[in-house]
Amino acid sequence: MYSVETRSLSKTFGTVKAVNDISFAVESGEIFGFLGPNGAGKSTTIMILTTLLKPTSGQAIVSGFDVMTHAKQVRQSIGYVQQESTVDEYLSGRENLLLQARLNHIPKDQINKRIDEILELIELTDKQNDSVVTYSGGMRKRLDIAGGLLHHPKVLFLDEPTVGLDIQTRRKIWEYIKKIHKEFEMTIFLTTHYMEEADQLCDRIGIIDHGQIQIIDTPENMKNAMGNEVISLKFESKNPDDFLSQLHKIEYVKKINKDNDKLTIFTSNGTQVIPEIFKISSTLEIKIISISLTRPTLDDVFISYTGREMRDDDAGFNRKREHAKMKRLRA
Repeated sequence: MYSVETRSLSKTFGTVKAVNDISFAVESGEIFGFLGPNGAGKSTTIMILTTLLKPTSGQAIVSGFDVMTHAKQVRQSIGYVQQESTVDEYLSGRENLLLQARLNHIPKDQINKRIDEILELIELTDKQNDSVVTYSGGMRKRLDIAGGLLHHPKVLFLDEPTVGLDIQTRRKIWEYIKKIHKEFEMTIFLTTHYMEEADQLCDRIGIIDHGQIQIIDTPENMKNAMGNEVISLKFESKNPDDFLSQLHKIEYVKKINKDNDKLTIFTSNGTQVIPEIFKISSTLEIKIISISLTRPTLDDVFISYTGREMRDDDAGFNRKREHAKMKRLRA
């Protein structure tokens, strides 16, 4: 049985199709990454899967329950850790978890045992009685994740779990995510703006853009499909279309993405392709400003399917604006 499944799922806001007839399935026990640019339909899909938003058409099934007809059972079987911290900073870490335990109707005789286990797992036992206002950003995020684990969910939704954290803290959170995945043997549905994070954590990744699924595969397969190497090129030309037309004819060139005066060329043999590029540029009197040859990354895959980079600097603003819009539409 799949842990998460959508069938021709759509969500429309007025004349805008935020989610457009998407179908995909998440295997039980896997870490599934869900990526997309701002406004691609990622947040809308998450809100439908967690019963916070009703679909316009189609079906979404989580832990075997339809999100429309069995919303209560879905909520009981999932954990949801939002991008914004939901902990009360004036309570201690343990008090926050006690509150979460009561909200999730965990039996009284099990509460303290579960809290002790979770605190040990996220290494906050020695800080459990300290006020959360004294916690670092990483400690708060670990406490957020702990709150989503208390009722032993079958599926854990992590929405941008490391946004805003420094790289060292981010990597530490990755370790905890791997740890809880192994400990609870649960399915984790992860959204992120960090390609390295998706590459490190996810068994498979789905990329959504313009409300539609562009691809679902393992990170390694995605990178291999791009070609063995990536040529990044910056140039000056009055006739870029002629340049592009000639580049497409070069043997071993699989795909070319253009962003103004920058080209990303996916190839199976970069050492053969680069000399050909210089021959063409010389013939067409095109100035090559810079050129480099690297192995493909998930960033390259993402750009290939969406035509744009995943930018984190404006992600929070756009996310808050999208949540505000959804609240108005549900009202």
